[in-house]
Amino acid sequence: MGKTTGFLEYERKEGSVRTEEERVKDFKEFHSALPLNEQKKQAARCMDCGIPFCQAGVMISNMMSGCPLHNLVPEVNDLVYAGRLAEAYRRLCITHSFPEFTSRVCPALCEAACTCGLHDKPVCTKENERTVIEYAYENGLVKEETPKVRTGKKVAVIGSGPAGLAAAQLLNSRGHEVTVYERKDRVGGLLRYGIPNMKLDKSLIDRRVKLMEEAGIKFEVNADVGRSVQASTLLQENDAVILSCGASNPRDINAPGRDAKGIRFAVDFLSEVTKRLLDSDFKKVPYELAKDKDVIVIGGGDTGNDCVGSCIRLGAKSVTQLEMMPKPATDRLPSNPWPEWPRILKVDYGQEEAIWKFGQDPRVYKTTVKEFIKDKKGNLKEVVLVSLEAKKDEKTGRMNMVPVEGSEKKIPAQLVLIAAGFLGSEKYVTEAFGVELDGRTNVRTEAGRYRTSVKKVYAAGDVHIGQSLVVRAISEGRKVAAAVDEDLMGYTNLSK
Repeated sequence: MGKTTGFLEYERKEGSVRTEEERVKDFKEFHSALPLNEQKKQAARCMDCGIPFCQAGVMISNMMSGCPLHNLVPEVNDLVYAGRLAEAYRRLCITHSFPEFTSRVCPALCEAACTCGLHDKPVCTKENERTVIEYAYENGLVKEETPKVRTGKKVAVIGSGPAGLAAAQLLNSRGHEVTVYERKDRVGGLLRYGIPNMKLDKSLIDRRVKLMEEAGIKFEVNADVGRSVQASTLLQENDAVILSCGASNPRDINAPGRDAKGIRFAVDFLSEVTKRLLDSDFKKVPYELAKDKDVIVIGGGDTGNDCVGSCIRLGAKSVTQLEMMPKPATDRLPSNPWPEWPRILKVDYGQEEAIWKFGQDPRVYKTTVKEFIKDKKGNLKEVVLVSLEAKKDEKTGRMNMVPVEGSEKKIPAQLVLIAAGFLGSEKYVTEAFGVELDGRTNVRTEAGRYRTSVKKVYAAGDVHIGQSLVVRAISEGRKVAAAVDEDLMGYTNLSK
């Protein structure tokens, strides 16, 4: 805990944010940290609550409550309050692989379950974490462990997203020889190409990967396992193979006119934006992807919001974000009690920027696309929207969102970005290894385990649990590392 009476003495205060007018001019991060003396006050707000729900990491009503990594949040906060940042870093990295990522992109499950947040604003755990990890980097404390003795065991990790990186980190520290295979041209998976630079600066990934390489981890890029790299070769050459290649099979929108030019999957669009920025060292902004276009974003999650923010930076004429579900309540409903994840209305950075530029929230609820309309050249020119309402399916008893007859409306659109989520693993990868899948096309394992139906093959991250959060992927990576290590060595001392 922090100061005994800190939560009574200090109001929650977050680091400054560049104004919308300023930040939409570039793709740089726009959150700044508080001065250390102010951050110590925020850590002081951590109360002696008795049961730290913030670190529970349990599923409640099919939603994660508290940190999946089980970070010992009160201990870290207390050390920040005391100004003992080196000790805070050592405490944090026992359970956490990459605080520099989650302290920027995590929705802060720990804060949603903070006891202080039951009647007041929660403790700024996420910003405390960022202060700790950046202090550690600035003072040379962050080091990847180079093992003095190697075990002679070889492990292949397929995918360099957060799950794959976390697994590689721990297995290498144990002394196994680890090679990470990434199908893209740069390491990072969705950290690199699925999250815009203004949300997660890509130099932070490079900074960590450099340390991992120096510790002995090998990275193979442009290595598409199941296509350019044979699964059979990896199985023959390694003692274990970990599938951590994500749930990158996007959900499509099947409506008339879907073949129109100008309809893209959101992650493909975000990937292209980031790649072109990186390839030019941020000297060339690909304005032509969205400039002066009416943009429709289908999907209301984080990826949809990232599309909104990216399109505004690329000079879009207008941006409309469609959400199939009703508008959430502004406060918790009785059916959504603390410490469940709060299903309430949030305004993220992309929506803030749209409100600033266009004068209104870009989100339109209970609405989807009924038809895409092309011009004579096959280019998208308009979409037909239709309102939705909840109706009970008499056969299943489930409530479904169905079109409202006569509610169609036509609006201009030259670019549509589909951010409707993912359907699970990509078929060519799972077929290459011959692993069994569950009903959602995620790789099947025993409950709470990481071994697949194929000997020596393990699964972790989104390919295992479905589309989720970076922090859950890191947790999965740490757990699969312990499982692999135990099978290879007969026991494990890796921290999960």
